[in-house]
Amino acid sequence: MKERRPRTFSTLLQCILISVAVVKAIEPVSTSLIVGAGAAALGNRLYRYIYEGCDEQWIHFNATGLKHDLQTKLFGQHIASQVILKAVTGFMNNKNPKKPLVLSLHGWTGTGKNFVSQLIAENIYHKGMSSSFVHLFTATAHFPHEVHIDTYKTQLQEWIRGNVSICARSVFVFDEMDKMHPGLIDGIKPYLDFYDNLNGVSYRQAIFIFLSNAGGENIVQVALNFWKDGKEREEIQLKDLETALSLAVFNNKNSGFWHTSLIDKNLVDFFVPFLPLEYKHVVQCGLAEMAAKGITRNEKAVEQMAHDLNYFPKEERVFSMQGCKVISSRLDFYI
Repeated sequence: MKERRPRTFSTLLQCILISVAVVKAIEPVSTSLIVGAGAAALGNRLYRYIYEGCDEQWIHFNATGLKHDLQTKLFGQHIASQVILKAVTGFMNNKNPKKPLVLSLHGWTGTGKNFVSQLIAENIYHKGMSSSFVHLFTATAHFPHEVHIDTYKTQLQEWIRGNVSICARSVFVFDEMDKMHPGLIDGIKPYLDFYDNLNGVSYRQAIFIFLSNAGGENIVQVALNFWKDGKEREEIQLKDLETALSLAVFNNKNSGFWHTSLIDKNLVDFFVPFLPLEYKHVVQCGLAEMAAKGITRNEKAVEQMAHDLNYFPKEERVFSMQGCKVISSRLDFYI
């Protein structure tokens, strides 16, 4: 299905000019009536062109686009790609979901968690992450002081309630979950549960995405064990990670999920592991960044940059410690 996009401003101007020409050809008695109705209709269309609305003109899920983006832009994450695609596609195609979609993305920094959130938003909203229906919270920026936890909780609840009231198809992204107070997360539990509505507001069409480094050590250990056993990276399956990951996050006092009701009430639909990246993936990230910046492809420069990054284990240099996090800033130095 071809994605619907707002008409260009020039197209709207053409419509206005054509309408004026048609009005001039009609008898004077009915002209004023048509001008009034036509101006109102065109004004409404112009308003919809300029201002984002909670409708199909601005919100349209592109399953094919999400699949393509995950396959061609997210490197080294075969498990995350499969889980995200199935989870988001299934949810968006469900006309009557029983609860909001809740995804918890885990892994070391630079493995693609924030990037996946961006890809999801870009394939739902015309304006992507800039959409007024996508809400990003960062623990250290929005909830920095533990003494104000009760105030934060109230403000967060009001923000979620107010914005879902405006648009049921809203996305809420919580970054740095490992730095977030558990009580704050429990405060939004009612919005993630199996309720028809709360005080007249239904949250069933919303998406909540949690990003965290917590559990990253468990994921790395599994990847290392597979490598030491001589197994291919692609042999790692979700079942090899999911149970250990959820338990590690639940029992980690620094996870943000520590003993929260989100886990013991099974409100998180998927714990999505992001594997540590290898040298070849860092190279792929570098080439993709080069293309995004419109720079002439230079594999030698990218390979040198990737080589100079830190890897572990120290001797074998298998997994990158920074992942693709520093690629954008480092690349300019090697070109």
